[in-house]
Amino acid sequence: MSIFPRQRSGSSGLRKAGNTGRLAALDGLRILAALMVVFHHYVGYGGGSKPEDSAWGRPVQDVFHRASWLGAYLWTGICLFFVISGFVICMSSWGRPVGDFVRSRVIRLYPAYWFAVLACSAVVTVWPLVRHTLPAEQVLANLTMFHEGLGIKDVDAVYWTLWVELRFYLLFAIVVWQGVTYRRIVAFCSIWTVAGLVSASTKWPVLEFFAMSEVSSFFIAGLALYLVHRYGPNLMLFGIVGISWILSVLYTIQHQRELNPYLDRPGLPIWPAVLLTTLSYLVIIAVALGWASRIQWRWLTFAGALTYPLYLLHETMGWTALRALYDRGTKPWVAVGVVTGGMLVASWLVHRFIEKPLTPRLKRGMTTSIAQLRAAEPLLPKATPPPAPEPAPVLQAGVPSWVPAPPADDTRAPHEPSPF
Repeated sequence: MSIFPRQRSGSSGLRKAGNTGRLAALDGLRILAALMVVFHHYVGYGGGSKPEDSAWGRPVQDVFHRASWLGAYLWTGICLFFVISGFVICMSSWGRPVGDFVRSRVIRLYPAYWFAVLACSAVVTVWPLVRHTLPAEQVLANLTMFHEGLGIKDVDAVYWTLWVELRFYLLFAIVVWQGVTYRRIVAFCSIWTVAGLVSASTKWPVLEFFAMSEVSSFFIAGLALYLVHRYGPNLMLFGIVGISWILSVLYTIQHQRELNPYLDRPGLPIWPAVLLTTLSYLVIIAVALGWASRIQWRWLTFAGALTYPLYLLHETMGWTALRALYDRGTKPWVAVGVVTGGMLVASWLVHRFIEKPLTPRLKRGMTTSIAQLRAAEPLLPKATPPPAPEPAPVLQAGVPSWVPAPPADDTRAPHEPSPF
């Protein structure tokens, strides 16, 4: 029995599904979110009790002064990433079986990730300027992308978001397995929101692991906003988005308060982070309502393809390059420009020479595997029904039980007396 309600065709109050094509504006927002995180790590992160734990080896506010104030808030690019992820996953999984959903996630995430793990490990082994390499067995565990579940440290700190994304995919695969529909998405959003609230109060580890109460609101908002985009706005969907926004603001306030002492800025105001999180919601609302549908610039699709490799490569390898340039007397802003440009070029190289060649090969292999799985025998063999029992002989009234019944081909009526 499905835990999600069935959706009847022609449900009252829903417009005909539409607006399901590619949205170039989302590609532009993805590269914007990535560059926000890059700017945060290069210009706004590091200092306080561990000034060496940054690209510069000293408090970042001593290097960039006013710009570091803005950079301290641009971690909120992650918030924009998560809302976009909920929107895009709902859009791309509609009408697809769960096997295709799993395949699409694997071929999207792993090729560039495998390269990034190995490249980052090689860089910090040769140039341990800002990080030290992990033991070989931990690097191997990182290649699975499930290493955080084993309590193993990330090769690069930014990989923590991938573990969050994987758990989101695992939860949403339940909906894909049942079949993605309007009602099931609404039910999923409602159940996940309640589970997050319960886990935050009960602190039950298993529920906390799956509910992800701190960040689940971003994904839930993205899912609901895709329904707005596909079917049109209504009070229920914007109610889900509104509740998610409140929970997201609470997370933003908490995270910024925890980050400020680490940046040696305990008095840094919180409101800019809240404003940026709110803007993340507003821009996706604009996309959902169709206000960005005219934005179809081709370069946005190209820029969107660089987003994931840029995110994977930029922190530890970028910090290493920044430290090397800074120690040789390069001015900070020049170093940031050179390294950011270099990371964009490296991202294009990864996309061109890692993702493009490996993705179709991995796709073919997974397609064959899924086809064989679907064609295989079921998990439990079908039980052979027992043979039907032979009908009991019909005896005439008053005839002793030892008298044999008439043969099957006897055409006489049951009440006709025997001639013998």
